Amino acid sequence: MKVHYLGTAYASRAHDRCAAYVRQVRDAHLANTSENYVDVAYNLLVCEHGTVYEGRGAHRRCGANGSADLNRAHYAVCALLGSSGLTEPPDAMLRGLRDAVAYLRREGDAGDEVLGHRDGHPTSCPGDPLYRWVRAGAPRPGGGEGEPGPPPVARYQTTINGLVYGYGARGDHVTAVGRALVERGHGEHYRVGPGPVWSDADTLNYASWQRSLGYTGGDADGVPGEVSLRRLLGRLPSGRPVVDLSRLVAAARQDPPSSGTRVSYGGVRVVEDALVAEGLLDRRYADGHFGTATVRAYAAWQRRCGYTGAAADGIPGRDSLTRLGRARGFDVTS
Repeated sequence: MKVHYLGTAYASRAHDRCAAYVRQVRDAHLANTSENYVDVAYNLLVCEHGTVYEGRGAHRRCGANGSADLNRAHYAVCALLGSSGLTEPPDAMLRGLRDAVAYLRREGDAGDEVLGHRDGHPTSCPGDPLYRWVRAGAPRPGGGEGEPGPPPVARYQTTINGLVYGYGARGDHVTAVGRALVERGHGEHYRVGPGPVWSDADTLNYASWQRSLGYTGGDADGVPGEVSLRRLLGRLPSGRPVVDLSRLVAAARQDPPSSGTRVSYGGVRVVEDALVAEGLLDRRYADGHFGTATVRAYAAWQRRCGYTGAAADGIPGRDSLTRLGRARGFDVTS
């Protein structure tokens, strides 16, 4: 296999943000029309915390090694490591890379060779620090070969037709999805339920349903999309959405510095749509990301509600959010 790195600036981040970054890499590859990628270019990706993420997976030719011949010759595994910012691979990442090697040998008939992208191709990838590890024989920190752990369970949310799906989502619509999964033979991960709170078991069962429809990789991560949900239920449920104030506030405080990242809480889009309807937010900024434009728009709503000064800082409060919900058709919970 060939070891790669991102080759761009990359900052260390909390583990719960790594899966979203992997999806961001995939989206960037699919948007690259000159390469005509059909999926993320790598077979596997590994974050600084040692988690191995499936890209194209085993027994699929990669698109990252530099030519058709090189892509046929080796799998491609990308470490979430930058040319600036996080440049030194932590031990956890190196253990994850060894897990990736073990997985591709066991499940993908990979050979013993572990090389850097620059081996046989003119590039600086995977960066000098990681390449030194490759040249040293790619040893596992602490010794031993070990086995790769299970793939991570997706923990983000999405909003479809006004209803939130994904980890932590609540409501009768969540129960309806679980029951439909059981009826179709995809309930093997439930120990109890299904119930009204979306759990990892719901995600794993929904991923099984997605794979049965032919989805792979990030498209089968267990978080519903409109097409798979309609095929499961025969329709797209609609209802009055519920916005969790505490999660909305967390998104408002977290999202602005990381513009362009994936949605951190599905309820953000509900609020943004309401702000658009109030004429306070341009439609192009209603993307589910509580960035600076959304903060400014919400501050304008707070001023419309009579708040001034620090009380109109763009961070939602219960009274202003409840008023927005009454005006635009959503409920508020803590």
